[in-house]
Amino acid sequence: MLDRALADLGARRAKVRLDQATASYKVVSVLEQAGATLDVGSDPVGLMKAVKNAAEIAGARAAHRRDGAAMASFLAWLAREAPSGRLTEIDAAEHLEEFRRKTGGLKDTAFPSISGAGPNSALPHYRVTRQSNRRIEPGIYLIDSGAQYQDGTTDITRTLAVGTPDAEMRDRFTRVLRGHIAIARAVFPDGTTGAQLDSFARQFLWAAGIDFDHGTGHGVGSYLSVHEGPARISKLGTAALKRGMILSNEPGYYKTDSFGIRIENLELVVAAEVTGAEKPMNAFETLTFAPIDRRLIDVAMLTAAELEWLNAYHARVRDVVHAQLDESDRLWLDVATAPL
Repeated sequence: MLDRALADLGARRAKVRLDQATASYKVVSVLEQAGATLDVGSDPVGLMKAVKNAAEIAGARAAHRRDGAAMASFLAWLAREAPSGRLTEIDAAEHLEEFRRKTGGLKDTAFPSISGAGPNSALPHYRVTRQSNRRIEPGIYLIDSGAQYQDGTTDITRTLAVGTPDAEMRDRFTRVLRGHIAIARAVFPDGTTGAQLDSFARQFLWAAGIDFDHGTGHGVGSYLSVHEGPARISKLGTAALKRGMILSNEPGYYKTDSFGIRIENLELVVAAEVTGAEKPMNAFETLTFAPIDRRLIDVAMLTAAELEWLNAYHARVRDVVHAQLDESDRLWLDVATAPL
């Protein structure tokens, strides 16, 4: 049936747009043989999907408020249970999914959770199996997960200290956090690409002679694929960031066979109000609401502006999530989001 449809386009000498990133050899071959004119470029539908409309933006905000409560309950539970040494990576991932199901809105997970303890956290795309499943012991635990709600898609990573983190862990975590904040606070001209912003997230790691080997962020769909083109924040991100796009902000650091760090929130591209601006300017609105582990932060490494952002972010988390929790989780959240 597909061959007949493509052959019909060729017979009509139609001009057919082929997406340069995804078009298959089969489709190209049939169209060429049938006599169609090929126009290779970007898929215009992808850009239309990437720029969310008002209903999708409202849905994303609602989904993240709901997801923030599930994350807070999970993090409070983990803080209570992890010190026992009985939890495994699978236990944690399954409990997080259960907390999301309790919201009443979960349709499915956005992707299989990356639940990594100790050296497994140093694998950016780790997938836990029954064979690789580790106990969560003193050190670093990383959970990268997401949810598909009918009104929006979430994707969040939190890196957590189990026990007392050492100086190296705190240094690396704080450098990653500073890069994360730099993206979150960025103000940039309309038409800026992800490649132009990518180094914002890496500068503090580069200063210590280290880096991470993945993009800083990817586009996110609206009850669709959690990885959505064409926009991304990476060295290869050539698409302009447009208002209404949702992208992840997820710099990291990975020490092989030891520990890994990643801090991920989702960001909405919005208009920025800049006094005296001579051209349209954009900024990011952070959609994700979940505490960032204060125990891993070396406050002395933060600038006054970075500390102000962090405290303001935690205040917003507390304001949005607090009323959705039970009393014990509220008490945990008050401590987890207290000003530094």
